[in-house]
Amino acid sequence: MPRRRIFRFARQHWLRLVFVLNLALVAGLVIHQVWLYVAEPDFESVHSQQVADIRERLAGRDHYRFAVVGNISNSVNVFQDEIVPMINQGNIDFLVSAGNAVSGGQQESYQAIYQSMETLEVPYLLTYGDNEDSDFGSYRFYESFGPHFYSFTAGNAHFMFLDGTGKSSTSWQLDWLERELTASTAEHRFIFIGLPLSNVVSDAPLFEADNYLNNPELSEGLMRLAEQYDVETVFSANLSLFSHQTINGVNYVTTGGGGGILTDADSSFHHYVVVNVQSDTLSIFPVRLNVDSPGWWRMLSSVASTIYAFFYVSYTRFLLIVGLLTLLAMRLYRLIFEDRDYYPDFDIDPTPYLDKPLRVAMVSNNYFPFVSGVSVSVERLRIGLRELGHVIQLFVPRYREPGQDDETIHRVPTLMAFGEKREFRLTNFFSVGFHRGLRAFKPDLIHVHHPFWLGSMGLWMGRRLRVPVIYTYHTRLEHYAHFVPLPGALFRNLISHYLIKRFSNRCQGVIVPTHSAEEYLRMIGVKTPTLVQPTGIEAERFATAETAALANLREQWGIASTRKILVSVSRISQEKNISFMLEALAELKADGHDDFHLLLIGDGPDREIIQTQIDTLALTSHVTLVGAVPPDDMALYYHLGDIFVFASISETQGMVILEAMAAGLPVVAVRSSGIDDVVREGFNGFKTPQNRQKWGQQVRALTQDDALRQTLGHQAQQFAADYDIAKFAGSVAHFYAEVLAKYHSKP
Repeated sequence: MPRRRIFRFARQHWLRLVFVLNLALVAGLVIHQVWLYVAEPDFESVHSQQVADIRERLAGRDHYRFAVVGNISNSVNVFQDEIVPMINQGNIDFLVSAGNAVSGGQQESYQAIYQSMETLEVPYLLTYGDNEDSDFGSYRFYESFGPHFYSFTAGNAHFMFLDGTGKSSTSWQLDWLERELTASTAEHRFIFIGLPLSNVVSDAPLFEADNYLNNPELSEGLMRLAEQYDVETVFSANLSLFSHQTINGVNYVTTGGGGGILTDADSSFHHYVVVNVQSDTLSIFPVRLNVDSPGWWRMLSSVASTIYAFFYVSYTRFLLIVGLLTLLAMRLYRLIFEDRDYYPDFDIDPTPYLDKPLRVAMVSNNYFPFVSGVSVSVERLRIGLRELGHVIQLFVPRYREPGQDDETIHRVPTLMAFGEKREFRLTNFFSVGFHRGLRAFKPDLIHVHHPFWLGSMGLWMGRRLRVPVIYTYHTRLEHYAHFVPLPGALFRNLISHYLIKRFSNRCQGVIVPTHSAEEYLRMIGVKTPTLVQPTGIEAERFATAETAALANLREQWGIASTRKILVSVSRISQEKNISFMLEALAELKADGHDDFHLLLIGDGPDREIIQTQIDTLALTSHVTLVGAVPPDDMALYYHLGDIFVFASISETQGMVILEAMAAGLPVVAVRSSGIDDVVREGFNGFKTPQNRQKWGQQVRALTQDDALRQTLGHQAQQFAADYDIAKFAGSVAHFYAEVLAKYHSKP
């Protein structure tokens, strides 16, 4: 292997490993964040105990000291490492946060401030401020600490806490405050509000102009009541400074240096405020930290402190952001720096793989004896490829009914079975025989027919055996939401498309039956090389039928010679839209056009429901549920009919439509992605919107116009001849060769 190829492989390997590990880290952190939001906090109603402790400390005392600190913002290295030790050793009786004790209202921020406060050896209280309210933190504050505004008396003082964030009603708070002050007999009265009053602090930095209390009614009402009822001090935070002003006998103290960010100003420094109460006298003074540091150094230190606090409080959020950015960077690297060519590589030479028999492992969740479109498609491809000289090994589920198997069919044991006749098989995902059989076969490539279960195992084994994997897109999964134990809209609109896109892009080639199916894959983001190739039919086998057998069959079902026979072949299930056909035919009959008889060929879980609908619509003499028909007899039923009718919108291809055309039947179908490319309007049939009147009109036109019916039937037979099984197998074999050539030419 060339050195360049080895280096590129190693780089891709390590990039993939880093991507997966980073994705796992992001997933873990997201789960952690979700847990933080849903887990019950291990602390609640903290203030109730703290108030009780303060009352006990101040009982019978008329002299005490308490500290007030603002903008703690969970700064560990300032508040917890510097202020808390000074409080614990400074003969302080309790501490009050004037606001912004947390960096944000997230759960982890509240847990962090609780842990920091618990290092205090004195009781503490929090004022509800802007940070406490942010990020939906109001209910966390209420549950963890207490109400947004509250009051209590202790010693000879009355302490009142207001909500300046706007969360609480202004008129209600002012009325409550006036009642508190009117009834108060305490010698000292203190009010705490998280935001400063703009008309008492005028020297704040310009970038903090919006950090004042922006409620004039509350601000003016508070000042009026404070002056009227002899409030001694109003404390607030939310500005990065210390300010102490006295207006009309009331002290207004703004403290914002408890750990939050500072500015290069003389009034901005880390500090806490000490309130010293001596009987009827009061003194207030700040305790400054880093006094000797210049302003610019204090500002830089506070920025570092804030960043440090972010890591301490929200390191998981930080890692989550880094992880997401890393994933984005890796994605952008692949999009920008890795060469991409969306055109086919015309230098690829498939010739070496066209001239040799290939060993092809086909993996399918469906196969005979269960009759379905996928089973028929797999079998026809197997027959066609074997006739071309390729070696085919099938890996398919095991059914209760024994099949006519040979050594080329490997049956995988079944864990569970679903459906009315247990036709859907959930195979043993970890079957040792499946893995051993696939390894022993030594395939050149693996062809999977479903994007899940055995199909996923086929893709996984392809990577282990280092062979390309090709996927045939057979089924529009979004139309099978009723089979999935998930919300229907979720599966239809998101999961089904994502599943197909992800699986297709992990394969080396995708086969689709129609151009409309290819367009769908491109729209959902599939970039894998694609072959548009409908499943082949045995055109010659469907071209003729014995006249005598037809007469006997018509007599068997008791169909009058005056009636035109409509034939429809499908699984009797919700996604096949059979109810639509029956309702349209009932309308035709009600309008007097009752010269038809519909033979519904097929079986499924909704057979009883459809029979009930036939009886309810009074179509018992015009519609017959034939049930399942052996494949060898299908040509006879097609030739018995005059028109083939179809209403399913869940098909990716119209295989039964092509079979009917090969028998010379014109088609009336509902437009859908699997029908649009096969039915040519006015040439081999008609395709209508899902509208009963329009669909019925086309059926009536063909039943009443023998010449039109014969012309379209003849043209349909010519059209179907181009879809012979030999051409189908040859086209797929050539696609195999192209995929193999590209796969083995990778540097």
